[in-house]
Amino acid sequence: MRRITLLVLLLAGMAAGASAIVKGRGVSAVGRKPLPGEVRLARAAWQFLVPATARDAVNPVTANADVLKEARAHFADHCATCHANDGSGDTSIGRRVFPRPRDLRAESTQHLTDGELFYAIEQGIPWTAMPGWATATADGERQSWALVRFIRHLPVITPDELQEMEKLNPKPPPDERREQEIDDFLSGPKPAPSRGGRGG
Repeated sequence: MRRITLLVLLLAGMAAGASAIVKGRGVSAVGRKPLPGEVRLARAAWQFLVPATARDAVNPVTANADVLKEARAHFADHCATCHANDGSGDTSIGRRVFPRPRDLRAESTQHLTDGELFYAIEQGIPWTAMPGWATATADGERQSWALVRFIRHLPVITPDELQEMEKLNPKPPPDERREQEIDDFLSGPKPAPSRGGRGG
């Protein structure tokens, strides 16, 4: 109950501060910069709410080449759309959500315990674009723990691994590609870039 009360007070304070600063300017996820201290406060609040049993959980999946290969493929197919293959979060979706996805290579992320990373994958992070992937199955949990091993590997990921992941990234279905081609055709040719100066 104490945690819920503290969270409510924290959110109310953040809402009041945000309202005072942005009132009349509208709200958008695109290009929004965090308020001073907002990121640190939000991350601290999330870590505070992670149960101690989850925070202290020990990763049961051994780090080895096979586990990393499997997790790399899973990450490329399921996570890279928002997080990018290299974990930077620099993707077309990642740049258009707020808060932006964490840089998984950064010290602030790598400093989290394995249990906290697992909890974020399984339960998601409220008020962000991070969904929870829990399946309530032993295999689903093992995949999440393997992803934790891969997140630990991201700071030293190699160009060869990134190239391999690009082949595994989701591709738009052919119908979507075809619709885009039709839209591009109907919108007409793009104007030639201006060269500056005078012609002739």
